[in-house]
Amino acid sequence: MRRREFCGQVSGAVSALGAAALIGNPHAAAQTDRAADKPVVRKGRIRQSVMGWCFLPMEAVELATHAKRMGIVAIEGVPSASYPAITEMGMGISLVSSHGFQRGPLNPENHAFVEAKLREGIDLAVEFGAPNVITFTGMSEPGIDDEAAKRNCLRCWQRVVPYAEERGVTLVLEHLNSRDDSHPMKGHPGYWGDDLERCADLVRAVDSPRFRLLFDIYHVQIMHGDLIRNIRRYHPLVGHYHTAGNPGRGELDENQEINYPAVMRAILETGYDGYVAQEFLPTWDDPMSALEHAVGVCDI
Repeated sequence: MRRREFCGQVSGAVSALGAAALIGNPHAAAQTDRAADKPVVRKGRIRQSVMGWCFLPMEAVELATHAKRMGIVAIEGVPSASYPAITEMGMGISLVSSHGFQRGPLNPENHAFVEAKLREGIDLAVEFGAPNVITFTGMSEPGIDDEAAKRNCLRCWQRVVPYAEERGVTLVLEHLNSRDDSHPMKGHPGYWGDDLERCADLVRAVDSPRFRLLFDIYHVQIMHGDLIRNIRRYHPLVGHYHTAGNPGRGELDENQEINYPAVMRAILETGYDGYVAQEFLPTWDDPMSALEHAVGVCDI
């Protein structure tokens, strides 16, 4: 074999092996894109956001800077003090926090607190152009049965929803899993809104276009599975989506069970055009490589 032919074949083989390595090693793929300073989002059919608390101790503005370079268009779960700097760089705020998942409207003693936090969140959302404010049912409590819990939740939300309607902001009720007790943020034992149909029933009962369901793909997978069928069933009620790999609430990689490209296609097929927020706990040495990989997986 001539030297030139041999070198050409070797070069082609090395290129093929390199491409295969990138496919099999998402860490390397993400790092290669970053080294070239290329955006990860190429198609942009899914409007991606990122949940800030997952990437602590990284400061919110630094995370937003990385996210913008990747092609992520919004951020959530960060201190409201960082909203001005984040929005000035052209990033959106996809979701505003409120009263937290533990102290919810299930208990009437929490109503004044919950209502005040939701109204505060609505005002922040208007100020910074955010479409959504999150809400929760709260934890099950002795002496409050399911019917009473439902009545209590509805009574509180129905006092706030007219304000949300007036201001053009949507409250989104998050369904959480109550099964994973391995970590304070991987599961929420005792959370009353752990059944997807129960949360959907609450949304229907409030009966407002400004009160929707937050469909957390990770939590739904743990409690119910059958993700694509559930996306199709509940899509008329959905106002926001969250992601994470299961089990473990880690990266959206080959070590978890959810087929995220298929899930993203199912979401698009419903006509949904809101945000899908990356809310996983990174385990890779480089959290930004983990985020880049997740963004690429969902950019279908």
